[in-house]
Amino acid sequence: MNDKKSFLAGAGANTRLAHIGNDPSDYHGFVNPPVVHASTVLFPNARTMETRAQKYTYGTRGTPTTDALCEAIDELEGSAGTILVPSGLAAVTVPFLAFLAAGDHALIVDSVYFPTRHFCDTMLKRLGVSVDYYDPMIGAGIESLIKPNTKLVHTEAPGSNTFEMQDISAISAVAHRHGCVVTMDNTWATPLYFKPLDHGVDISIHASTKYPSGHSDILLGTVSANAAHWEQLKEANITLGICASPDDSYQILRGLRTMGVRLDRHQESTLNIARWLEEREDVARVLHPALPSFPGHELWKRDFAGSSGIFSFVLKTDSPDRFKAKAHAFLDALSLFGLGYSWGGFESLALHVGLSDRKVCKAPSEGPVLRLQIGLEDVADIRKDIEAGLAAAKSM
Repeated sequence: MNDKKSFLAGAGANTRLAHIGNDPSDYHGFVNPPVVHASTVLFPNARTMETRAQKYTYGTRGTPTTDALCEAIDELEGSAGTILVPSGLAAVTVPFLAFLAAGDHALIVDSVYFPTRHFCDTMLKRLGVSVDYYDPMIGAGIESLIKPNTKLVHTEAPGSNTFEMQDISAISAVAHRHGCVVTMDNTWATPLYFKPLDHGVDISIHASTKYPSGHSDILLGTVSANAAHWEQLKEANITLGICASPDDSYQILRGLRTMGVRLDRHQESTLNIARWLEEREDVARVLHPALPSFPGHELWKRDFAGSSGIFSFVLKTDSPDRFKAKAHAFLDALSLFGLGYSWGGFESLALHVGLSDRKVCKAPSEGPVLRLQIGLEDVADIRKDIEAGLAAAKSM
């Protein structure tokens, strides 16, 4: 059989997703790798045990199952190494702990995932790390915020809930001139639509709970580093004793096989719904970076290869006193959409976005922000359900 790795190097995204991460010849020809449950690993003799001179030494440091997933993620990210952690939030917090120490300063984008902000404002503060939040649209202007003790710049594009875009390349270039580590939460795009390390990011973060899983049943995060930062990230993860289970790792690897075709469907349906909402009189704004009307559209068009299944819209409302009531009326009228916090699964979800935590990017003034995850259902049915929600909000 010819060399598959060489063939895959030039193959399309779906072909690569179908084959990366394991070699069936390593496991007697079985297409999927075995799920290896392990804590204790035995050594053949005392010398090997003393020097740890074998590939596997203890369950927290990897098994054939977790290695298969890490190899697949490295193929997608172009990274030197990947760690697996039990959640998307842990995928953010582990690199923060790896690269920040007491007395350091970090810059965090103001449109960040709220649990990340909570970690910064509580745990990092207790550990003696100071944090400032910056405008996602700042670009190279971030230089004015960098202090002598700034060690890390965290990015997220598009931003959580309001989907602001960032000039990742410009921010990374400035940060590196000052010796800062650049981290990015790239969960929205996945490595199929944006590859952070190609744009100067040092540490690429994903909540694999979302699109890699695709079925709303697994919690897992991946953190991938370039060569310059891999050893420090790996050492921190080992020191913290954080690892992902083999069963969950297997399920994420399995989910990767269909992630490309699922994302195509999410993208197509979501753009259909977003464009339709943009034409409605009861919608003030649609917050989706792939729409030409969106302020960050040109950045998205320049850097991203596609868009996924989550966006928000602003429900036109005449008085701030009615924002919550209108939003709740919309949500309570939905039948197909579930009311839930996650996204990336096969089902459509909706929620009323809370933006009171923002320091720089204030909430839209025209009405409440409603976030939609567009699932794999038929577009006609999704539209019908949204129409019911809009009608209920209008009738108030």
